[in-house]
Amino acid sequence: MTADLTDLLAKVRIVPVLTVPDATTAAPLAEALAAGGARCAEVTFRTPDAEQVVKAMAAQGDLVVGAGTVLTAEQAERAVAAGARFLVSPGLDDEVIVAARELGVPVAPGVATATELMRAVKAGLDTVKLFPAQPLGGRAMLRALAAPFPGVRFMPTGGIDAAALPGYLAEPSVLAVGGSWMATPALLKSRDYAEIRRLTAEAVKGSMT
Repeated sequence: MTADLTDLLAKVRIVPVLTVPDATTAAPLAEALAAGGARCAEVTFRTPDAEQVVKAMAAQGDLVVGAGTVLTAEQAERAVAAGARFLVSPGLDDEVIVAARELGVPVAPGVATATELMRAVKAGLDTVKLFPAQPLGGRAMLRALAAPFPGVRFMPTGGIDAAALPGYLAEPSVLAVGGSWMATPALLKSRDYAEIRRLTAEAVKGSMT
């Protein structure tokens, strides 16, 4: 299961993190992301319409859609039922990890300390989300955590923008970077799909250099 997520992130390198308040924007949003070259997206479970957004975006077929901000086993079940193919949590929760295994989907729990990282490794995981990456100390924190755990790969997320992207992707321990700058709440509210497509294309291009 972790191998599946590792392979996916290693291929996509960029994971747009989406907080979508209105499910009617899901289909055109998916189209804009795919047109920009994105192959994967994480829909956060922070809004009432999150399940409908996952379902609508997954139905487009152009993106591998996962669910983020998964806090409970019940949310994990709802996300997978809606079509989520992977789960991401802001922190490390044993029940969410167990639920993901029972549901047969990969999970990337969030870690912010070496203790949490040790718990993730003990749980059999080798891919984690460093969150919130920038407030924790950015690449310096990433390197500090990665050094004692050479077998672990990271998806740093939180406070990262286009300018910081190349530096993170250059780190050997980083599989992919998660970020919301490609589809900000303001862009979603104004339904500026052209700008979302442009920013996504820019990020995808940057991930290939």
